[in-house]
Amino acid sequence: MFVRLVYESFRRQTRRKLLVAVAVTLGATVSTAMLAIATDVGDKISRELRSYGANLVVTPEEDSLDVQIGSVNLKPAGDGAYLSEADLPKIKGIFWRNNIVGFAPTLSADVEVRDSRAEAPFDFAQGRSAPQFSPHNATLVGTYFSRALRFGAQTFTSGARATFPWWRVNGTWPGDDSEDVVVGEKLAASLAISSGSEITINGKPHRVSGTLSTGGVEDSQIVAPLAVAQTLANKPGAVRRIFVSAVTKPEDAFARRNPDSLNPADRDRWYCSPYPQAIAYQLQEVIPHSHAEQIRQVAQNEGNVLSRIKGLMLLITLAALFTSGLAVSAAMATAMLERRTEVGLMKALGAGQFSLSAIFITEAVLLACLGGLVGYVAGAFLARELGRAIFGSSLVVGPMLLPVVLTLAVIVTFVGSASAIRHAVKYDPVVALRGEA
Repeated sequence: MFVRLVYESFRRQTRRKLLVAVAVTLGATVSTAMLAIATDVGDKISRELRSYGANLVVTPEEDSLDVQIGSVNLKPAGDGAYLSEADLPKIKGIFWRNNIVGFAPTLSADVEVRDSRAEAPFDFAQGRSAPQFSPHNATLVGTYFSRALRFGAQTFTSGARATFPWWRVNGTWPGDDSEDVVVGEKLAASLAISSGSEITINGKPHRVSGTLSTGGVEDSQIVAPLAVAQTLANKPGAVRRIFVSAVTKPEDAFARRNPDSLNPADRDRWYCSPYPQAIAYQLQEVIPHSHAEQIRQVAQNEGNVLSRIKGLMLLITLAALFTSGLAVSAAMATAMLERRTEVGLMKALGAGQFSLSAIFITEAVLLACLGGLVGYVAGAFLARELGRAIFGSSLVVGPMLLPVVLTLAVIVTFVGSASAIRHAVKYDPVVALRGEA
């Protein structure tokens, strides 16, 4: 009889039940999409924020040492220590190698540049005009632009184009095996240099393949392949700094702990988490005599952005569930008012409050499961489309999210219908059978 009563309720009040199911479905759809985005947004946002550039920097270990005796600082001034270029491919050998988006080594050299604004006298020996340049002191920075590297059996490409994606070149990028250079737009404007022209650096001609715009100090510098800078600085195979762009998760209190002070289990957990500190620690392990640290402003901004986005997702989920609960409450209240005669008849036949409550709660749970299941499917589709529209890739909605969505649907439906059910089971059968409210 219990099953029959529930079945007849669905058959006779199809419209009301459909309204409740739709309200639950909409809430479950939004909740599924927002929860899916919140659980998968970390890597997506971190990769999107890699357009901010490198978030880790590796320098020689000597730079981090503070050698002081009494009040005398014995730390050498200037750039006295270097890293080895031969160790760069080892970056792809760390535990979180797949999280490394790119890296770019740098080496600076002070050079003398001559522009071609002065008139060129005729060189009789060469049979052509030889440029008469006026000298200009500048800084030349050597780096990789898009260098093909190899670590073990793995071949990969890295350089400034991947590590600093906001760099813009008006012209063409130099080849890493060439001696072409790009000139910062401010320096190019002061020297009247344009793409395709030729400048002399320390007495040697170099072709300007383009002008560089970064919005930083590079706009007043010359950027060249690393080998060119090594030759000019007389530092073969040397690297001064390595800028690394890595996908990380925001740091928390556990991330800031010293790994050497942790027990083996906690240390493995810290080491195997993509914290900026953990990746920096692994970089120090593979690059001899190095010190790696996060670029604090970039890492903190990424964490703040990610926390705010997750907070927004949670707020939207709560708002959707609250709205769904209000809709369920209104629909259930109307349904119970329409069924007051039925409730009065059952109470007159001896049904107690517990039996009536069980019938109505069963109906609500069935509606919640139906709406939650449909909402989960619709939410997974919505999350996938939002992922494609925002991040350019689909978001994966795991099956572990289904029980969570069903539980939320049941809770929302129960909370929304509790007041109407409690009021319905307390109907006076005499008043109800008379058709009075």
